[in-house]
Amino acid sequence: MTAWIVLPVSLAAFSITGIWIVYYMAVMNHHVCPVENWTYNATCTEDLPRPGFPKACCTIQDIPLISKCGSFPPESCLFSLIGNVGAFMVVMVCFLRYAQMIEHSHQGLVNTSALVSGCINAIGLVMVGNFQVDHAKSLHYVGAGVAFPAGLLFVCLQCVLTYRVAMTTLDYWMAHFRVALSLGAMISLVLSGIFFIHESFLLQHAAAICEWIFTVDILIFYGTFTYEFGTVTRETMMAGLQMSQHTSGVMMGPGSHSSTLASATKGLKSPGGSSTSTHLNCTPESVAML
Repeated sequence: MTAWIVLPVSLAAFSITGIWIVYYMAVMNHHVCPVENWTYNATCTEDLPRPGFPKACCTIQDIPLISKCGSFPPESCLFSLIGNVGAFMVVMVCFLRYAQMIEHSHQGLVNTSALVSGCINAIGLVMVGNFQVDHAKSLHYVGAGVAFPAGLLFVCLQCVLTYRVAMTTLDYWMAHFRVALSLGAMISLVLSGIFFIHESFLLQHAAAICEWIFTVDILIFYGTFTYEFGTVTRETMMAGLQMSQHTSGVMMGPGSHSSTLASATKGLKSPGGSSTSTHLNCTPESVAML
């Protein structure tokens, strides 16, 4: 068992706890309304905020979408931190999982696509966390439009890979559990998109709830990699790095491949090579003295 087993569960625990803290701060600061509130008004009269209590009057601007919860300080600072740290941890999880599949001789299109989609998901998370919806709406929506589908694609591809490497009954149960999480994420994401485009208060609120379900679902999926990461070793990471270097070398073309071979050949030394090179480097004066 290695220390990498802590990474996936830390990602899930840190991110889920963090976004709920952001939500609580936004509710207490009257920036959004509670999730359990289903009553919205077209307009609200100015009322004195009661510290420690949620808003008494809510409009469509107060719907507790995750992005809306992190729009204003001080919760926006924590929201950005969660997005940045979470994105870094996502990249680490994706790379280690990619390396594990290579170690199991499953280097192929599915494994590579899973790595790429996971990294795209991380890029989207950075954009969502750092460009708040009320201050940079276009960039925020671009980030969300990248992060959500990429995250869904990643978990679906990982379900396929889990079945491919499953050997024991527990492995198959984990694969079944991940399929259930993926289906839940897919349904909640589709419903969130359908509800979000309507102007109805109730449907907008339902979209927010579906968004929360999708996010927590995906984070739980990431946390399940703790099951496999107990077998991650230094050789696992080296396998992933070597495959990445090989792939980049192939993409650079045959010229770079030959230069790589040439540089590698320079580093090779046959037995007794050092004494041979000494005689080859003798000057004519040295030969004359002999």
